[in-house]
Amino acid sequence: MPARRKPAFTNPTPRRPKLPPDSLALSLFHAAHLVAAVRDGNNLTQQLSHLWSKTPDMDPGQRGAIQDLSYSTLRAWGYGERLLAPLLRTPPPEPLHALLLVAACRLEQRPDQAHTVVDQAVSAAGQILAGKLSGMVNGVLRNLLRRHEELAAQAQANPEGRYRHPQWWLDRMTHRYPANWEAVADAANRPPPMALRPNRRRTAAATLQAQLEAEGIEAVLSDEGALLLAHPLPVSRIPGFAEGLCSVQDPGAQRAARWLDLADGQRVLDACAAPGGKTAHILELADVQFTALELAPDRATRIRENLDRLGLTATIQVADCRDTAAWWDGQPFDRILADVPCSASGVARRHPDIKWLRREADIAGFAREQATILHQLWQTLRVGGKMLYATCSIFEEENTAQLAAFCAHHPDAHVLSLEGSSEQQLLPCADHDGFYYALLEKTG
Repeated sequence: MPARRKPAFTNPTPRRPKLPPDSLALSLFHAAHLVAAVRDGNNLTQQLSHLWSKTPDMDPGQRGAIQDLSYSTLRAWGYGERLLAPLLRTPPPEPLHALLLVAACRLEQRPDQAHTVVDQAVSAAGQILAGKLSGMVNGVLRNLLRRHEELAAQAQANPEGRYRHPQWWLDRMTHRYPANWEAVADAANRPPPMALRPNRRRTAAATLQAQLEAEGIEAVLSDEGALLLAHPLPVSRIPGFAEGLCSVQDPGAQRAARWLDLADGQRVLDACAAPGGKTAHILELADVQFTALELAPDRATRIRENLDRLGLTATIQVADCRDTAAWWDGQPFDRILADVPCSASGVARRHPDIKWLRREADIAGFAREQATILHQLWQTLRVGGKMLYATCSIFEEENTAQLAAFCAHHPDAHVLSLEGSSEQQLLPCADHDGFYYALLEKTG
């Protein structure tokens, strides 16, 4: 895996390129800066937000093209690096190296458009470093086309190239899931499904499905009440979204509210609530006294915005859930959702930068933070109350091992069954992302 460089690309758009506003060259240019920023250790979501704020007049179609190029390149980064390595005696400066990765990814996706892709990549290179290395970009990409079969075979022979994951990540998957780790890796390299959660307070799933079909939007109703779209769409095209009839939420994430065993009148806490999807789902299912905690003020604002759109109400506090003295009034909760910070290894296809920003040593750090959160929250749960421990991770240290360690230190914690099992490890697949759930009861 490439070594992490010193962060340098805090701004993915240092200047406005002189490229046609609807051109592939412009998309390649911006995607290259975004990928370069990630290669320098920056978060892709934040970089995208920064780009959109600097280009408010950009066409939605162009935005979609830039995002697709960025995501696709990062999902296939391990392969792209090894595909290009034999053609680069010395890695070129950023963001030209990233531009080559983006262009190579596009060539893989659209081999029938090879001439156009190379031409547009050279045009994009002309806006970087005063165009001094445009000839190099042209030569590398044309050489890639001539030697593609040979280079692709070499890239596929390397595990990081074939499975598009860092080696340490692959090692953990093969150890934990020896029978199906390849399927997990493959699912994590594909675009994720898009699913809707009907707002039960405003509509029914069948009614929403009929509205979608009337607009020509194909959706399948799952056994759990989620509507899986055949093709992802901007929320602006989803009927009733702006009016709060539904939310976008992965079917795996929709299980949390159901497994929390809710009832009207309960005092409920969502300890790490942003962006508010699970918070809203809980409030859609039951009339409860709800407290949502979030450490970051801007993320707490997103919770409020989501609840307002859906017509829901909760007490939202900007606070660190570990510092109970700062936010807890001493009244115990009946239910707690502990959807804790984690490696996010189960949702890497939605955030493909995660695979390359995470380091193996990070997992132990997340596990320590999770243990602290669980211990502190347990004090706020009433005897007889239930806490749902949740992560979007597939790594054992954050899930099964964390549960075992917590129960060993808290004899009053009893693990309850979730659909016949003491824990639920959902792995990424065509229908949902990767999540972990365990339900604990405080026995006193």
